[in-house]
Amino acid sequence: MRLNDFEIRAALKEKLCDQSIKPRAIVDELRVHNGNAIADVVALYSEAHCFEIKGYNDKIERVLRQGNYYNTAFRKITLVTTENHLNKALEIIPTHWGVIIACSSSGKVRLKHVRRSNSNPFFDKELALLTLWKSEMLDILNENKHKKKPRELLAQLISGSKRKVELSVNICDALVDRSMKSATV
Repeated sequence: MRLNDFEIRAALKEKLCDQSIKPRAIVDELRVHNGNAIADVVALYSEAHCFEIKGYNDKIERVLRQGNYYNTAFRKITLVTTENHLNKALEIIPTHWGVIIACSSSGKVRLKHVRRSNSNPFFDKELALLTLWKSEMLDILNENKHKKKPRELLAQLISGSKRKVELSVNICDALVDRSMKSATV
């Protein structure tokens, strides 16, 4: 069976929710890097974990361009794809990315880890902050005097005062809050 994004996404989200350590929230189609890319599924634990899905008919090479944006925005990234893309994927994606293969067995989508993700060495604090809305950045700053400043300047201010892990946790917390607010609307 030739699995598409929709089928893989449903199986992935089900698997994430069935794990012993469940994400606090799962976000579909998260805009990152000022909207330059859209992460398919982001699982929010203490930090955000990006999952990029490439179905059977997708062009695996697209992950090269998208991956540059994900590398700046997330400390953990995993490609979820089908068997027909595995060899090419392992050739072109960074070694810190995880890889999960989706296949169909008895009409059910099965997900199998090929490689676990490792900490991303290209995480960029300032660019990662551009995933957030201005109001979320102001909440992290916890200062009203910067209200009129543009998002890019807020990102500079915040990134200069926080370590990578601390900032990644702050971004994740903001995304969890956003997700909870949108769930109640």
